[in-house]
Amino acid sequence: MTSMLAADSSVARNDLDDALWWRQASVYQIYPRSFADANGDGIGDLKGVTSRVPYLKALGIDAVWLSPFYPSALADGGYDVDDYRDVDPKIGTLEDFDEMTAALHQAGIKVIVDIVPNHSSDRHTWFLEAVAAGRGSAARERYIFRDGKGEHGELPPNNWTAIFGGSSWQRITEPDGTPGQWYFHLFAPEQPDFNWKNPEVHADFETTLRFWSDRGVDGFRIDVAHGLTKNLDPAFDHLKSVLSGQDLFEDGQHPIWDRDEVHDIYAEWRKIFNEYTPPRIAVAEAWVEPHRRARYASSEGLGQSFNFDLLQADFRAADFRKIIGDNLAFAADSGASTTWVFSNHDVVRHATRYGLQRTGAQDEAQIMNVGGKQWLLDGGRQDEVDTELGLRRAKAATQLMLALPGSAYLYQGEELGLQEVGEEIADEHRQDPAFFRNKGVEIGRDGCRVPLPWESQGSSYGFGAGGSHLPQPQWFSRYAVDAQEQDPASTLSFYRRAMALRHELQSAEELAWEASPNEHVLHFSRPGGWHSITNFGTTPVALPEGELLLASAPLEDGLLPANATAWLRA
Repeated sequence: MTSMLAADSSVARNDLDDALWWRQASVYQIYPRSFADANGDGIGDLKGVTSRVPYLKALGIDAVWLSPFYPSALADGGYDVDDYRDVDPKIGTLEDFDEMTAALHQAGIKVIVDIVPNHSSDRHTWFLEAVAAGRGSAARERYIFRDGKGEHGELPPNNWTAIFGGSSWQRITEPDGTPGQWYFHLFAPEQPDFNWKNPEVHADFETTLRFWSDRGVDGFRIDVAHGLTKNLDPAFDHLKSVLSGQDLFEDGQHPIWDRDEVHDIYAEWRKIFNEYTPPRIAVAEAWVEPHRRARYASSEGLGQSFNFDLLQADFRAADFRKIIGDNLAFAADSGASTTWVFSNHDVVRHATRYGLQRTGAQDEAQIMNVGGKQWLLDGGRQDEVDTELGLRRAKAATQLMLALPGSAYLYQGEELGLQEVGEEIADEHRQDPAFFRNKGVEIGRDGCRVPLPWESQGSSYGFGAGGSHLPQPQWFSRYAVDAQEQDPASTLSFYRRAMALRHELQSAEELAWEASPNEHVLHFSRPGGWHSITNFGTTPVALPEGELLLASAPLEDGLLPANATAWLRA
């Protein structure tokens, strides 16, 4: 038996001081436009969130993370922000935000909001001012403007491509009407990147962090946390693969990603977080090599960083064990707790990923490793998914995750067992810029952003009084909340039991591996004498002696069936 600590902590979770609430929290991600629609206009809103606080409390979560609710043209699902210190009128008002925050706090639920510091929208006051101000102006120094190449500046400054396809440079028209400079955008053209060498950018985001902290926000999720600082030296212009070619550079020296100086920004932010009691928390969305996560998660920086390793893993015991062990060790190095996640607003829902079937093991592994992308490229036909197998594996994986030390991040709808929506969304209804800029190459992320079904009947399955901004397939009705709440065998009932037990059982951030009957079984114990056993194999296995607390699937003659997890108290 070997044990490992995620942090120097031996205090039971329920006795933790408020300052440490995040270390083993269950955080529920809300995509506001698709959660609940209170005014019936087809778009989810803050009053809709407030109306569902009893549901969230019954689920047993510790915090909600709200994806962007700021004023936006929705060029990228709200991640193109017009104003960082306001609410989109289609979603509500600042008063609605305060009411929602108060209701969540009254229910014992913390509030985390998304901050998007890499780029603004092209409708942001600063960007409009920059375009109007002309070359060499102080306003343009807040963004990344460059003269073009070619005889008349008609060519972009370099040939780098954007994440959503096409050039990462967009040319503007100057105030006098002539073709002008180019600005840099890592994502869509509607998302110009900030210049983080400019002190005004630093000061404005510090104001934003205080603005929301003063309104009672408990923490922040930092979008593209590894991409803020950049080196656009012309020496890199020839590198076509610069956006993905991390291996071409020494650690911390990539022109775009994970540069060392980004941590100077987060050291500034940490000082602001620590002005509050308890200190505000933050979690980095940083797609970096595992050994680079520690600086984002350090107590001098953001404090926690997303770990997406399980999200990208095959459903195999060996893969899960290595990822769990590695990430607990990385967390111990940083003094943070690790995070676990299987689904979010950017990836195919894991109940679908785990249900994808192909004839060859290699094909299946390739599909699983890219998060179901090949399924999306093929048009995402529902008949290609073994939904029963996918949900069975998803529940087993989630129960395993909830037994681990660290924070568990859940995505709205996974507690209903929702599948990804594929071909049911017609092209004319899609919204994701990844689809429009890479049409025919990828279908985008709309399939995991379809509004939730609250009722098994109605024009939008209880999402609102009218329709929904993305079409819901008919099969959503069988996943509706009202169809599951009174069913003790439903996925929702399973999540509620698992979350309640997690609160009861979770204690010191310690895990010990236990002997397993075969290579397909993953067994570990936690302080307090409780055990988690997951059968990744194809045949049932015997369980050790103990009181059965919860199983993700019914036992078969006392045995743990394939693709299932059980918790026992020894």
